[in-house]
Amino acid sequence: QKAAQNLKPIVPIKFHISSRTDTGVHALCNSAHLDIQRAPGKPAFNEKQLIYSLNYHLKPEPIRILNAYRVTSSFHARFSALSRTYIYRLLMGCSHYSEIPVFEKDLCWAPAGGYLNVPAMQDAAQFLLGTHDFSTFRSLNSETPFQSPVRTILQADIRPSSGFLSQHYHHRGLEFWELKFRSRSFLYRQVRRMVGALVAVGQGKLTPHHIKELLEIKDSRAFPSNAMAPPSGLFLKSVEY
Repeated sequence: QKAAQNLKPIVPIKFHISSRTDTGVHALCNSAHLDIQRAPGKPAFNEKQLIYSLNYHLKPEPIRILNAYRVTSSFHARFSALSRTYIYRLLMGCSHYSEIPVFEKDLCWAPAGGYLNVPAMQDAAQFLLGTHDFSTFRSLNSETPFQSPVRTILQADIRPSSGFLSQHYHHRGLEFWELKFRSRSFLYRQVRRMVGALVAVGQGKLTPHHIKELLEIKDSRAFPSNAMAPPSGLFLKSVEY
């Protein structure tokens, strides 16, 4: 917003972002919309000018504008979204958090106990697909009374992944896995709770069928204590329109 104000608009600029994330969560890509009104007689910015100018003023910040598009006045970055895709990065093979590669610090989660039972996690993830009341899988906040707990999970995949520079420490037996979730929208901390429950399945603390039972209980207090995944492994991957 500060960078956009440097473009000398005649009306103060307000960014409308597609979605907010918890502290410690990352975004590979997010989207926002803004209206820029220039002084009379000045032409509208084109997409390339806008990207270059905003990035010039964002130099000291850990954020970059990747693309810009002209949209209709009815477009809204949050409410026009068809779906949002999150990925969660897990690291297996660490007996202690000190073994996490230094380049991966705060960019993944290495659950205690080393390796996880991935096939059991994949079976459990199938129960999350489709339309359900996800009350058990949300944390309570001020918006809870005004939000429907019903959401539709369009995708819930668990696949092997590569780590940053992982080819150079392959001999250490570390494995990266990605959990990918896609839905039109998610509840507060829903993805982190789903990941935590699936990891508990992978550790043998829950069975795949427990995921179905947790959904049916429809009570956030029924969620296993200390099972929520930390924010460090979560990334907003993309917002689809």
